Amino acid sequence: MNKTAFIFPGQGSQFSGMGKDFAEKIEELAGKNVAKLCTDATDEELKQTVNSQPAILAVSIALYELLRNRLQITPDYTAGHSLGEYSALYAAGVSGLDEIIKLVSKRAELMSNAPEGSMTAILGLNEDKIAEVIEQCSPEGIICAANYNTQVQTVISGETKAIKKANELAKEMGAKRVVPLAVSGAFHSPLMRPVSEEFAGYVNSANLNDAQIPVVTNVDALATADKADFSTKMVKQVCSPVYWKQSVEYMTGQGVDTFIEIGPGKVLSGMIKKIAPGVKVCNVCDKETLEAAVEKEIDKCLM
Repeated sequence: MNKTAFIFPGQGSQFSGMGKDFAEKIEELAGKNVAKLCTDATDEELKQTVNSQPAILAVSIALYELLRNRLQITPDYTAGHSLGEYSALYAAGVSGLDEIIKLVSKRAELMSNAPEGSMTAILGLNEDKIAEVIEQCSPEGIICAANYNTQVQTVISGETKAIKKANELAKEMGAKRVVPLAVSGAFHSPLMRPVSEEFAGYVNSANLNDAQIPVVTNVDALATADKADFSTKMVKQVCSPVYWKQSVEYMTGQGVDTFIEIGPGKVLSGMIKKIAPGVKVCNVCDKETLEAAVEKEIDKCLM
């Protein structure tokens, strides 16, 4: 291995029954209620922001702890997609377990009550075309790029009227797929500023540490270690775009050639193979893949 990054998935990776085969570990870390939510809630219940965020965090941290206890690998970087950044902060030592659970629970509560808005994933258009779509639809209302996921997958966010027009325009411009997302608000857009401002009060009173491992943060795709910077970026992240493609490119530019995705699903693994086709990716999403990583060692379970 050259350099390694631990990466953690965000909202949208959840599914009913996730973590069932290590529910005891989830309960130990996050409590009985969250463990029951992970294993017993329906897909519809888990789509609710107030449920999905704490549940994904709990599954990701439980898998991280199980992996760390059995395989001695210290990553060179951590990173997470949107909500996943909180798992990355925990893995980097920026926040303790109780603190990170409180912050994510509050973040989920505030975001679930966000002003109305819409989000859509657009596949098959590059960033220049997305910028053109946004520019042409901006007279209809607030609209922006929310997640830069890969070279040809971007999520847009904003007021519903503007997003609806953008969906039609993207199809006309040749998008392969236009997928409206089942979310309760226009996340990672200027519409989230009131949420960001309210969340700041909780972040600023949190007990944070300097990172033991650099965290590549969503808001700027740069490695961060200073606790004061994390406070600023955690608040800003709520209403700013997620620069995921750029974050992966930054890490590969720093010599990372191995990415280990820890958490439910395999969404980020798929994205990384598109962003940087030459890198190695290992996915730890359940007990089976955890055992494969431990027994065969990471090198032998890479995709």
